[in-house]
Amino acid sequence: MTILAIGILFSNPDVAPVLGPDGDLVNPGFSFSLIIKYVGYVLLTSLIIGVLVSYLKRFYPDQFKSVKGIGFVLFWPLLFSFLVFIVERSSVLSVYLIPFCIVPIVVKNFFKEQLALFLHITVVLIASYISDASYEFTFIQILAGSVVVLWDSETRKWDKFFVTVAVVLVIYALGFLGINMIQGQSEVVSDIRVFGWLTVNGLLLLLAYPFIPIIEKIFGFTSSISLAELSDMNSPLIKKLSTKAPGTLQHSLQVGNLCQAAANAIGLDSLLLKTAALYHDIGKTENPHYFIENNPSTNLHAELDNNFESARIIIGHVTKGIEIAEKAKLPKEIIDFIRTHHGTTRVEYFYRNQMKDFPDQEFDESIFVYPGPKPQTKEQAIMMLADSIEAACKSLNNPTGDELDAFVDKIANAKVASEQLSDSDLSFKEFEICIETFKKMLHSVYHVRVAYPEVQKNRLKL
Repeated sequence: MTILAIGILFSNPDVAPVLGPDGDLVNPGFSFSLIIKYVGYVLLTSLIIGVLVSYLKRFYPDQFKSVKGIGFVLFWPLLFSFLVFIVERSSVLSVYLIPFCIVPIVVKNFFKEQLALFLHITVVLIASYISDASYEFTFIQILAGSVVVLWDSETRKWDKFFVTVAVVLVIYALGFLGINMIQGQSEVVSDIRVFGWLTVNGLLLLLAYPFIPIIEKIFGFTSSISLAELSDMNSPLIKKLSTKAPGTLQHSLQVGNLCQAAANAIGLDSLLLKTAALYHDIGKTENPHYFIENNPSTNLHAELDNNFESARIIIGHVTKGIEIAEKAKLPKEIIDFIRTHHGTTRVEYFYRNQMKDFPDQEFDESIFVYPGPKPQTKEQAIMMLADSIEAACKSLNNPTGDELDAFVDKIANAKVASEQLSDSDLSFKEFEICIETFKKMLHSVYHVRVAYPEVQKNRLKL
């Protein structure tokens, strides 16, 4: 924070020291008054950054505990303080040239809108007191940033991205026009050059698109652009899945639809869940025919020596999936879904077979248990539920609506009873919303039949 304050201090031309040709201090302001100003800058910076870090600690604890998470948050004030430093040193450029709205546009690709707005306000407040900009600058930048946060500004969709840039320009123009009218043609605000700088500002917002992958590489986050590319059916791993395990691909697509609907219902990242669903069973490409969706007519497990071998193959699709994903350099977020989508559940079918075939034989039950861990996030919990429910519902034969609902409840409640969701922060209300969403989706998938009322046998004939 002290380093940030020093950078802010020396970005202000009124207090920054200037050395003459002989090395003597030229700027007379570099004296005791400079120390006072420096303390003031440290105080203001500490207050603003302190509030920002406190917000991160409360609402993003994982990022708060991460060096990269803290670095990502502090990166933006440092970057824009440096930009202000460059602009303020120039007699030609204006602070209105700096595209501050890049902050919410980029941050929204990695985090929720609240953090994007919080970071934007932090950056604008710091820029306001280290530059010569007046109240009008602070007002218009916060206003424009707020609109960007509220606006559907998906950078992965060029049409929406260009519309966002246009909206920002309109907000700038209308905001300055309103201030100009209130102040009665103030000399600063009425300067037509300001509108020229704002036009360039809007064009510079286009730099947000190439800036996103740079941030992604530096801090190890996953953007919506990367997720959209990974969800392309022509991506190498998805093409491999479609060739080697087409039944698993169909299952993954159905799970993705369920996850996406549930995510939208409770306000989570639906693109992340949909993309993760495509890859959660990628490990089945190693032994595809040992999974019933890829080979429904032949049971290859009957040819194996014992139930332990079958359990090893079934459980192995998780570890194999992690290996394949890491080799393909998939994002960590996607790999975590592969790792947790079965949690620490048991391969029940082969476990029960072992109990039935060898009732008196003791064995290590952990052989039939997935390595885990349990789902750690809401998204991972939804993936586990959708995966289990979709797979289990395929065993139903022409169910009625009530039968399907009861079956979904049974599968979901079993996950709760076995404490598979205990490590995630999915609330009971969100759990219920997700289950109801699954039911509606599955009703459409299975075209549930109507349970006809029974006809009385002893009806009077007319």
